[in-house]
Amino acid sequence: MSAPAPSPLAIVDAEPLPRQDEVLTEAALAFVAELHRRFAPRRAELLARRGERRAEIARTSTLDFLPDTAQVREGDWKVAPAPAALNDRRVEITGPTDRKMTINALNSGAKVWLADFEDASAPTWENVVLGQLNLIDAYERRIDFTDPRTGKAYALKSADQLATVVMRPRGWHLQERHLRFEGGPASGSLVDFGLYFFHNAQRLIDLGKGPYFYLPKTESHLEARLWNDIFAFAQDYVGIPQGTVRATVLIETITAAYEMEEILFELKDHAAGLNAGRWDYLFSIVKNFRDGGEKFVLPDRNAVTMTAPFMRAYTELLVRTCHKRGAHAIGGMAAFIPSRKDAEVNKVAFEKVKADKDREAGDGFDGSWVAHPDLVPIAMASFDAVLGDKPNQKDRLREDVSVAAGELIAIDSLDAKPTYEGLRNAVQVGIRYIEAWLRGLGAVGIFGLMEDAATAEISRSQIWQWINAGVVFENGETATADLTRTIATEELAAIRAEVGEDAFTTGKWQQAHDLLLQVSLDADYADFLTLPAYDQLTG
Repeated sequence: MSAPAPSPLAIVDAEPLPRQDEVLTEAALAFVAELHRRFAPRRAELLARRGERRAEIARTSTLDFLPDTAQVREGDWKVAPAPAALNDRRVEITGPTDRKMTINALNSGAKVWLADFEDASAPTWENVVLGQLNLIDAYERRIDFTDPRTGKAYALKSADQLATVVMRPRGWHLQERHLRFEGGPASGSLVDFGLYFFHNAQRLIDLGKGPYFYLPKTESHLEARLWNDIFAFAQDYVGIPQGTVRATVLIETITAAYEMEEILFELKDHAAGLNAGRWDYLFSIVKNFRDGGEKFVLPDRNAVTMTAPFMRAYTELLVRTCHKRGAHAIGGMAAFIPSRKDAEVNKVAFEKVKADKDREAGDGFDGSWVAHPDLVPIAMASFDAVLGDKPNQKDRLREDVSVAAGELIAIDSLDAKPTYEGLRNAVQVGIRYIEAWLRGLGAVGIFGLMEDAATAEISRSQIWQWINAGVVFENGETATADLTRTIATEELAAIRAEVGEDAFTTGKWQQAHDLLLQVSLDADYADFLTLPAYDQLTG
């Protein structure tokens, strides 16, 4: 056997951080460099393929299940059985990997913590590196935190009370400019995965768990195949058994919704399940069908509930697909942030959360997401009522479900229209989220909801779509660039009055305003808001 080709030299282009040498070891960087050498070319090919597929959708205004993979959908196969640590996933909490969140999420009582390097984390170099360090410290039980503002101390509970970690790296489209190979930036996906896997795979096995991942923004089964090849190589590289890695794929793009079975098949021995997102899924529908005419125009984002006919088709198909193949089906997010001041607001919101989780559990999902620890008991009660002592309900095959290709994109089956207040809300939320993101915050409380980058994506996409479709609102006004600029100016002034002159001046408010308008009004629709935003992110 010939010797492997030498790995490209890794260049770290950033100001040094405390304890970064514990993460950016020579051996870890050599591993990431080898991932880059082997897999970066295929990543580039698959990103180019996304553009080709989007051009085809623009031409045809339709999607269908793939004829070339019919044998996969018709075949008799199952994914590998779930490891014990991932067999019961009835409640999962999500959040970034800052030190306080790491402790609170592990202690939350949820079965799983989605430790997020993606949409809930703005990818400053500090967040990327110190987030990795926090996870290492957590596994070594040397993590604690004292809030400098309140003096409150945080520490881990006993090992048997901690959530199982499922880590989410950045999507394929994002780069990491602070780490360079062969003169170019690394893939954010490979950096996040590589550093985490290299440092923690054996640590997690020793703890009775394993390196588990959520895979975001997947658009095709070929992208899942790339991940599977990465997993196979990585396990051999560090000398752990094949199948130790497990991955749950977020079905948060409309193209992936047509390839659920194929995605599970490609990951077969490494597959743990699929997850039903919401905002990114709607964002993907707008992105792909943005020039498809009136029948693809989405109403206000809050009017698109999971009971909308096309969303119902998507979630029902996901449960059916997962259980047919022996995989977990994980439901969507409860984003409400409980108020410490308004019990009545909490009462109404908790009832909505309960109804949502009752519906998911009743539909056959094996678990669901929450964004706040106070919601864990509510979601837990909904799934406990259905599951009892069973770890999941994969035995519910949902053979009653049959979804035609057209049902997934029947946007006009929803009886709702865009409203003027919907436009204003999209501008309000978009500016507020982007401002926080540019300051390095990816999970942001806005108007009582925990928002992440998917929120900003659907907000700016709806503004773009409504303007380009010439939507006329209920008050008689037409969605135009000028109307959007006027609303944005008004909102910026309102924010200045709300936060005060000092906070406004030291914040990123004008920058956020300008960036929102750029990605909402440019004739050329930006594939991802986070691409131009990353160019403006300091740190």
